[in-house]
Amino acid sequence: MSGEQPAGWGRLRGRVAVITGGASGIGEATTRRFVAEGCRVVIGDVQEARGRALVEALGPAAQFQRCDVTDPAQVEALVARAVDSEGQLDVMFNNAGIVGCKGPVDELLPEEWKATLDVLLNGVFYGMKYAAAVMKPQGFGSIISMSSVAGISGGLGPTAYTAAKHAVIGLTKSMAAELGAYGIRVNAIAPYAMVTPMVSDVYFEDPDAIDATRELLAQGSPLKNRAGTAEDVANAALWLASDESGYTSGHTLTTDAGFTVGARSEPPRFAERKPMQREGGKAGLPSNDD
Repeated sequence: MSGEQPAGWGRLRGRVAVITGGASGIGEATTRRFVAEGCRVVIGDVQEARGRALVEALGPAAQFQRCDVTDPAQVEALVARAVDSEGQLDVMFNNAGIVGCKGPVDELLPEEWKATLDVLLNGVFYGMKYAAAVMKPQGFGSIISMSSVAGISGGLGPTAYTAAKHAVIGLTKSMAAELGAYGIRVNAIAPYAMVTPMVSDVYFEDPDAIDATRELLAQGSPLKNRAGTAEDVANAALWLASDESGYTSGHTLTTDAGFTVGARSEPPRFAERKPMQREGGKAGLPSNDD
């Protein structure tokens, strides 16, 4: 991606956001989108080289701090960086994630299970915890967390990943109920397979196989020849971060082209009109002869 930013409408002008996992993939796309909309962003990631390169490309509107979301002290320090440098925290995007442990349940290693949930669930909890500590005295804020369609349906991701993503949705609902009285909105995003380095690594064992991933996902997309992109999720995060979603809380916003409601790349099962099916093998509208 180039350092040029899409033209924005200033929808986040004057806002400050923290984005975990903000150095690549969906996090990078969201960082770029937020900055284009006038936001000042503090990126937290373990990918230091990518994070610093992104900040250099974006200029003074972005900062980088190394952050391992499994360490609560580092998440607390990341939030403190935003408050100390910018004086406020308007948006917390708990985006950092991994695929985690994979395999049949009876073969999963307990230590890998724990490490996976530490990133995908505990990291989200720490982000919510320390963002809430800042936002409650302010009386406002938007907390956004990354779930997945695997958090809505079973069988769409590895077991630990699926468990964590379901838990993120539950945590989002609980925190929305708890924090609404303080003016804080809490929502989640549930993407389908998107064209990102992490998904490329899943399909091709190569995080840089972006073009091949785009082609593959476009072929199987519920929207004909249209793969989902990191920018699609970034736009969802932008809406949840902005005043345009000012009365939305406790919601999980899917970016899945309708996959979770049954949309598929092939035509629907009942695409051809036939006479209505009735009792006893009869077809068509009832008549006097029935």
